[in-house]
Amino acid sequence: MVPIRDTIPTRDVPVVTWSLIAANVLVFLYEVTLDPAGLETLTYLFGVVPARYTHPGWASSVGLPVDTFWPFLTSMFLHGSWGHIISNMWALWIFGDNVEERMGRGRFLLFYLSSGLAAGLLHVITNAQSTIPTVGASGAIAGVLGAYFLLFPHARIIALIPLGFWPFFFDVPAVLYLFFWFVSQLFSGTLEALGPQQVGGIAWWAHVGGFAYGMTVCRLFIAPGRHVRHRARDEVAFEEAWSR
Repeated sequence: MVPIRDTIPTRDVPVVTWSLIAANVLVFLYEVTLDPAGLETLTYLFGVVPARYTHPGWASSVGLPVDTFWPFLTSMFLHGSWGHIISNMWALWIFGDNVEERMGRGRFLLFYLSSGLAAGLLHVITNAQSTIPTVGASGAIAGVLGAYFLLFPHARIIALIPLGFWPFFFDVPAVLYLFFWFVSQLFSGTLEALGPQQVGGIAWWAHVGGFAYGMTVCRLFIAPGRHVRHRARDEVAFEEAWSR
């Protein structure tokens, strides 16, 4: 099930959301110019390697600085593949603008970055022995999803299921879509205890941590006086066409 758009219009230009997408894309375009050795060095230096903080002796032996926490921030702007960055940026595009409008640009940026930090921290706690670098904006975006879950309970998501060559579009309540997304991350994170081969090496607990953090603190970041924009008359017919 691929989300296409939501049914909550925005009034303001989502400058921060667009800027974050642009920054991630630019960094990824730089990544694809590197040779395999250079890319590996980049991901180890600027990705989150849990053992770097839990086993500083090992980190020093392989040349990783142990006195810096910048990777918790820089890892949010690195991605492992085209599919990785496209899926992350698509989710940020759909859900980020509404959350940004409720919070305001500065508050939303702080919320986004702090969500990523919380997600990275939980990943280190739950994978303390891992020597594999973790990269991606999914932890921060999970925080945005958690905020959207609480702030827009009446929103609906237009989704796509490809049935062979025929695209099937339908709408689903956003809370239902995000609830099942969260449960799937929680379930996969639990399976991780059975062995990395069971879950594909994805940082499931970072997603869980980001989502939980977003739900917990999102209301603290809402700018005073900001509310959901009500639809104008000429928008009602278009939007209601999806909810009948």
